[in-house]
Amino acid sequence: MEEAKSQSLEEDFEGQATHTGPKGVIHDWRKFKLESEDSDSVPPNKKEILRQMSSPQSRDDKDSRERFGRKMSIQEYELIHQDKEDENCLRKYRRQCMQDMHQKLSFGPRYGCVYELETGEQFLEAIEKEQKITTIVVHIYEDGIKGCDALNNSFTCLAVEYPMVKFCKIKASHTGAGERFSSDVLPTLLIYKGGELISNFISVAEQFAEEFFAGDVESFLNEYGLLPEREIHALEQTDMEEDME
Repeated sequence: MEEAKSQSLEEDFEGQATHTGPKGVIHDWRKFKLESEDSDSVPPNKKEILRQMSSPQSRDDKDSRERFGRKMSIQEYELIHQDKEDENCLRKYRRQCMQDMHQKLSFGPRYGCVYELETGEQFLEAIEKEQKITTIVVHIYEDGIKGCDALNNSFTCLAVEYPMVKFCKIKASHTGAGERFSSDVLPTLLIYKGGELISNFISVAEQFAEEFFAGDVESFLNEYGLLPEREIHALEQTDMEEDME
């Protein structure tokens, strides 16, 4: 009885497992290749070969086991490597694998936008109730102050590129401590992590040129080690390596 139960659990596990071995990777690639093909533009014979290459086989069928376990034929090999279209498809497949890996390895909440804080209470909650691993970058600004609009626009771009960082903005008059944030010290950046202030920059626009953009703000924050590595960087690096090949 115990042996039968153990066998059943093993079968359930095998049915749900992700393909990780060499054969599994080849199987996933074949499946991705089939799904990526435009059904209207693929010749019937090519579509049938792709279907056979990607279709799962039953282990109880002897012929199926032989087909599944056999080596890739020359025709199948040429089908995968025959032209630029297949090369582009393979690149998309590798990129998708990288994205899936980053998604699985990315811990913590994700944001992707700039949060407008309306009150001092919201300001405190944004800092105190956030997870300890999250970096929070707050822009204290006022309308009409030089550099504030440019910094807000930069935040909009950076929030997309660094979704694991929480970007916030709040008017000085809404903080409940407006007297501490006069126009002389705006725009001000406050960076928090784990509920603690880890860095602050007053009149931060003075650190940039007359006209500045998101890339300038990004470089400035990176200079002080306040931003994590962008997730897309690894994907871009993969594409560069593929282009060099």
